[in-house]
Amino acid sequence: MKARLNIAAAALIVGAIALSGCAGGTPAASSAGGGDAANGLNDRGPITYVQGKDNSNVVRPLLDKWNALHPDQIVTFKEQSDNADQQHDDLVQRFQAKATDYDVVDVDVVWTAEFAAKGWLQPLKDTMAVDTSKMLPATVKTATYKGTLYAAPQTSDGGILYYRKDLVPTPPKTWDEMMGMCSIAKANNIGCYAGQFAKYEGLTVNVAEAINTAGGTIVGEDGKPTLDTADAKTGLNNLAAAYKDGNIPTEGITYQEEQGRQAFEDGKLLFLRNWPYVYNLAKADGASTVKDTFGIAPLPGKDGPGASSLGGHNLAVSVYSKNKATAKDFLAFMTSEETEKFYATQGSLAPVLTSLYDDPALVAQLPYLPVLKTSIENAVARPVTPFYPAVTKAIQDNAYSAIKGEKSVDAALADMQNAIASAGSQ
Repeated sequence: MKARLNIAAAALIVGAIALSGCAGGTPAASSAGGGDAANGLNDRGPITYVQGKDNSNVVRPLLDKWNALHPDQIVTFKEQSDNADQQHDDLVQRFQAKATDYDVVDVDVVWTAEFAAKGWLQPLKDTMAVDTSKMLPATVKTATYKGTLYAAPQTSDGGILYYRKDLVPTPPKTWDEMMGMCSIAKANNIGCYAGQFAKYEGLTVNVAEAINTAGGTIVGEDGKPTLDTADAKTGLNNLAAAYKDGNIPTEGITYQEEQGRQAFEDGKLLFLRNWPYVYNLAKADGASTVKDTFGIAPLPGKDGPGASSLGGHNLAVSVYSKNKATAKDFLAFMTSEETEKFYATQGSLAPVLTSLYDDPALVAQLPYLPVLKTSIENAVARPVTPFYPAVTKAIQDNAYSAIKGEKSVDAALADMQNAIASAGSQ
């Protein structure tokens, strides 16, 4: 999963992470409540909100509403590009410069640990505390680093299984069951299963799901790699074996989100792992051949729902902001029930409030919500580490080679383990 996934502007995607304990040095003084974190706590005034490209026009209507209610605390929108790497680098540059013009920032869940560890995010405690009691616990975990909340969950995301219900009336509940159904795909001369297996962040998402679903982990609570286990081997081998056997079609090794969606809509796949944004497109696209013949289900697991990689975005306050009282109120506004409903209906973004997944009116409008809730409740974070860019590269490089058969699964996991350990020691 990309941050603010950079795919077609047909929808601002519901879109793969999250945080508890990490390796790395002691966070900067801000995490202890001193230094820059002690400044501006009671101050109000104009602030700037920073987020990637607002393709679905979600942000501007919300800011218009806020600004009409708070004419003395105007929020200006700083719109970044729609490229996640560029968004990340822009934030890093401004934080390193201790810039005061980025007050509230939208961060992908995989960035929270990195930014918190470097002391760039305001701890949301004491006078800056926000209420997370009504939020899905998994989303709160994405905003937490070493026991402290550093961001307010804004939107979430989880992988789901799309399947051809005309060919498979009952969706598979386990990976082995799904692989056993691939004979149906072959009999119909279509591919069996695809996810996101090109060498990019989506591959990290899919590999993490495979390993976590098998009972393994990539890093432990201490941030150190944990890939030298039978469960981790089983997870990666499931993908490698599926590609070798043709259950993942040859072209599947090139798929990002959109290529898989197009193949599924064209009737070329029996099963597809993707994000909820696909649902409305597969139903509404004029060219979709499966609009009346596809169903959705949780990702198949070992003996029940699989472990999706948790996606989403959080709202954080820069430790260098001068008007943190306004920033805190803005966080509450941007995560209110009314706003969360707007995210879902206007932008196809997964809400973080538990109650909305059981809201009859909302479920009627967005039928994938109950399945998505199951996905998020069983989701697992991508590796939690301040060194995430190096870690995800290690996963992508080695897993890609293993799936293609260029490297054995054992060798790939060993190399992955060493590369992640090396990233954490630098």
